[in-house]
Amino acid sequence: MADTTSSKKNIAVVVGGYSGEYDVSISTGAAIYTNVDRSRYNLYKIVIPRDPKAAWYHLTDSSQEIPVDRNDFSVTLPSSSGSGENNQKIKFDLAYISIHGNPGENGVLQGYFDMLGLPYTSCGFYASSLTANKGHCNPVVRSFGVVAVAKSRLLHRTQVSSFDADALLREFELPVFVKPASGGSSVATTKVKSREQVVQAVEDAMREDGNGQVLVEEFIAGREFDCGVIRDAAGKLHVFPITEVIPHGDSEYFDYNAKYNGSSSKVTPAEVEEEVSDRIKDVSAQLYDLLDCRGVVRFDYRYDTDKKQLYFLEVNTIPGQTPESMVPQQARAAGISIAELYHMVIEGALAAAAAASR
Repeated sequence: MADTTSSKKNIAVVVGGYSGEYDVSISTGAAIYTNVDRSRYNLYKIVIPRDPKAAWYHLTDSSQEIPVDRNDFSVTLPSSSGSGENNQKIKFDLAYISIHGNPGENGVLQGYFDMLGLPYTSCGFYASSLTANKGHCNPVVRSFGVVAVAKSRLLHRTQVSSFDADALLREFELPVFVKPASGGSSVATTKVKSREQVVQAVEDAMREDGNGQVLVEEFIAGREFDCGVIRDAAGKLHVFPITEVIPHGDSEYFDYNAKYNGSSSKVTPAEVEEEVSDRIKDVSAQLYDLLDCRGVVRFDYRYDTDKKQLYFLEVNTIPGQTPESMVPQQARAAGISIAELYHMVIEGALAAAAAASR
C-alpha cells in the first residue's frame, strides 16, 4: 500500500493491450517495474487485458487483481480488515505507458489521459496516432525533406475484395514488404517474393491491423540501423549511439522471430562509417522535433550501401525497454544505466506537464 503522506509520486506502469505485442508489453512493463527506484516513486502495475471488453486492473505484488475506476483512472486499495472502512484511493501523478500497439501507441490512451488531465510518458495524441499508421506517417516524413522514404501504397479494407495482385506487381518490383499499416514488432509482416504470396500476405496483415489498412512497401536492400532519442527534464535532447540489426539464419529481415527469439545480432554502437552514423543521428534529432515527439522514441532506417542513400522506415513511440532492447543498449553505450533511462523518461514527462500547466 502506498504511503500517501510521502512526497513520492504515484506512477502507473500501464501494460498489456489489444495487439499481438501484448507479451512484449508485459516484458517491458516488468523491466520498468523492477528497475525504477522505489525510494523515489510509488509504482503500480496497471494491466489492460487482451480482451477490449475486460476490466482494467491493478496487479499487486501478491498477484491480487484490483479493478481500475476508468472514470478517473484510480485504484481503491482495500483495508487490511476487509470491512470497507479506511480503504485507500490511489490517484496517479503519471502514467508510464509501456503498451506497444493498440491502445498505447496509437493515441487512444493518450486521448483518454488528456481528457483526465493525467500526464503520461509518451508522445501526445496527435503524434502517436500519426506515427502509429505507417501509411499516414510516411508522406508526412517525406514532406519534411530531411530523409528519403521508401515507395509505398496504402490499401484499405474496402479495396481487398477487388484487390488486383498483378496491378500491384506492375507498380512494385519483387520482393516487397506487406505489413499492417498500424502494426508493430513485425507481427503479420511478410517479405513477398512471388505473386502467389501476395494475396495471403495482404489478408494476414489486414487481420492484424485494427483499422483494416495494409501497407505495401518497396524492399530497400542494404543495412538496418536504429536510433533512440529522448528529451530530458532540463530540455536537453539526447541522441543515442546507433544500433545495427543483423538478422541470422532464416530471418531475412528484422521480423518478430529475429526481434524476440534471438535470430539476430544487435551491434551497438554500430560499426559503420562516422559519416553514416552522424547522418542517422542528425535526421533522428530533426524528426523528433518535426513530429512533435515526447519521451523516448526510436527511429528505424535502411541504408542502401550501393546508392549511399538513407531511407526512413518507421517511428516507434513506445520502443521496447527491456535490458535486451535496443534503446536501453544504446543508453548504456552513452553511459546511461537502464534505471537512469527510466528516471529520465519519468522526470521528463513530469517536467513537461509542469511547464504546460504554468
